[in-house]
Amino acid sequence: MVELDDGISRTDPYSDYVAWRKANDPKAAIPYNATVKNPPAGSNPFRAEIDYRYSPTAWTGEKTRQLLRDFSSSGKPFFLYSSFFKPHAPHTVHPPFDSMYNGVEIPLPPQVELKQIQALPKPVQALILRGRPEYAMNRTQLEWIYRSYYGGVSMVDREVGSILDELDRSGAAQNTIVILSTDHGDQLLEHGLQGKNLFYEASVHIPLLVKYPGHARPAKYAELVETVDVLPTLLDFAGIPIPGNCQGRSLAPLVRGGAYAARDAVFAENIIPEVITGGGAFEMPYVSGQGVGGIRHPDAKMVRTRRWKLNYYPGNGGELYDLSSDPGETRNLYSDPAHAGRVRDLQQQILDWMITADETEQIAPRWLI
Repeated sequence: MVELDDGISRTDPYSDYVAWRKANDPKAAIPYNATVKNPPAGSNPFRAEIDYRYSPTAWTGEKTRQLLRDFSSSGKPFFLYSSFFKPHAPHTVHPPFDSMYNGVEIPLPPQVELKQIQALPKPVQALILRGRPEYAMNRTQLEWIYRSYYGGVSMVDREVGSILDELDRSGAAQNTIVILSTDHGDQLLEHGLQGKNLFYEASVHIPLLVKYPGHARPAKYAELVETVDVLPTLLDFAGIPIPGNCQGRSLAPLVRGGAYAARDAVFAENIIPEVITGGGAFEMPYVSGQGVGGIRHPDAKMVRTRRWKLNYYPGNGGELYDLSSDPGETRNLYSDPAHAGRVRDLQQQILDWMITADETEQIAPRWLI
């Protein structure tokens, strides 16, 4: 069973949330991301116009609880995937969450100047400067974005807490694996960009929480893991064989307190700048011989060890950061002759990763006699 909402207007005709809201919300004519007009001075300019109970966040939480009640009462094994759009932009936030962080002093990222952006590899420049660049945003506006972002996090936190309460009431909590994670972070104007699609820590370093009473020890782990590890972890806990060509590795031994072969490095890949088609201000189609937005090879790869991170843009240089001494990733050492060997070693790790991604099942089953 699927209840679908993608959170963007062009998919609204297919959204179960939009259809539900039209049938239930007295203010259904108001767009779900609309903010109040002429907000009082000193109040959150991102305050939502519609009531929280009709928001996508509240709808997702309630639908999840309904499905959880149905599944748990059946007595059969179930898999329930719930995805919240928040705290994603736009930063519309509903009362009382719109004022939850009023008066809280929130550290803002340093102001980035154009010359700093222009010192970055061309694909990164193209991403930060595309459309209507925001690197010079008014700092008061940025403060409200941060307060609204944290308000959005608290909205999701409320719903997740209610889902866990429902799981407890169902009696299935002791035998249910709960994993909480996300697909990306948000730059929130770190390095001059809102959103994602870069390899800086604000985008790629995401939360991963595992709850399984009697199997997952309460602890905080410092190991390097990847999102591809979630699937084999679930299969391992459920006693289901892990496919030979699964690229991840189970975290079950780690959280159980057993022997675990920790990763030396983790990897990521992306298209920078993003190839967006179908119209709009950010449309950047591929043109043969010219690439995307004038960038011949916009595809990018990342490798991160405990200390070092290499962001590599073929044909357009790269970024090398020492995360131990430069956690803010502000000093690019890629072109420093003293680190040329390290760059080569990390590039080799990327190549090895690309070649051996499916090394656990090198031979296609049809060739096995």
